[in-house]
Amino acid sequence: MEDNARSVKLGEIIQEFGLEILHQGADYADVPLRTVDVNRPGLPLTGFFEHFDTGRLLLFGLTESAYLAGLTPQERLDRFNRLLAYPVPALIFTRGLEPSPECMAMAEKHNRTVLRTQTQASEFMSALISSLHNHLAPRVTQSGVMMEIYGEGVLIRGESGVGKSEVAIELIKRGHRLIADDAVEIKETDHTTLMATAPELIRGYMELRGIGVVDVSRLLGMGAIKMEQQIDLVINLEPWDDKAVYDRFGLEASFTEILGIQVPAATIPVKPGRNLASIVEVAAMNNRNRKMGHNAALELTHRMDQHFRTAGEGGQ
Repeated sequence: MEDNARSVKLGEIIQEFGLEILHQGADYADVPLRTVDVNRPGLPLTGFFEHFDTGRLLLFGLTESAYLAGLTPQERLDRFNRLLAYPVPALIFTRGLEPSPECMAMAEKHNRTVLRTQTQASEFMSALISSLHNHLAPRVTQSGVMMEIYGEGVLIRGESGVGKSEVAIELIKRGHRLIADDAVEIKETDHTTLMATAPELIRGYMELRGIGVVDVSRLLGMGAIKMEQQIDLVINLEPWDDKAVYDRFGLEASFTEILGIQVPAATIPVKPGRNLASIVEVAAMNNRNRKMGHNAALELTHRMDQHFRTAGEGGQ
């Protein structure tokens, strides 16, 4: 299930950054922010509003303040009257700058929110965009179990009853950590990274058929769980099929797509007697090896090729 209409409330941003409220607009705390972009309103202050995005927060720094200081009070009044006639979510003054009386008058007239931070403009803008990107990142919820195994984030998927939770509990007992069981929330933090976490309601809980729901942190300690983890590998568990052809060498890399990002993947057939926890551990370590540039399958193939070439030359 994918969420394509995410937003974050202005009140959450105010609380996160400890912003000082100089003027409250109507229902200011509930104003939704839906874009990661932030506007430095230099051009709008000169009267140029083409392509002006009214959904962005407006950030004022030394440059904007210096420009406004060079205007007459009536000019400042006119500029803020035009600017704040648009339904902007809020104005944020950085460096502890004091908004002009004309700004505050127009904020009151148009019922706009005015905020302030003591942080420098460039530093605050960078942190704000990063926070908005985190809040508004594309995300999807998938069925599965998310584990951290030897530092690798492994998403274990498979049809209901295949044994995902049973494998996970064995891995936890071996010292690995649980991020999520049953439902895994995945978000794209940048163009190449996927982060996984558990829905808050079920975080730290697991369902084991025949036993029921267990609290992992209470049974095995707080060290058995982790809040979030990057997804490095997807493992698909499927019932063993005698007619299926399974990859025995791993020469060709396999991937699965999540939120448009290609993630390394492996399919492990489930059969009575197979120690799946050990196999998943090896898969995680092998994936790390490949990221470090070592591919055992290719190395073995090259050694075999060299052996046959040498044997062929010796027979001539």
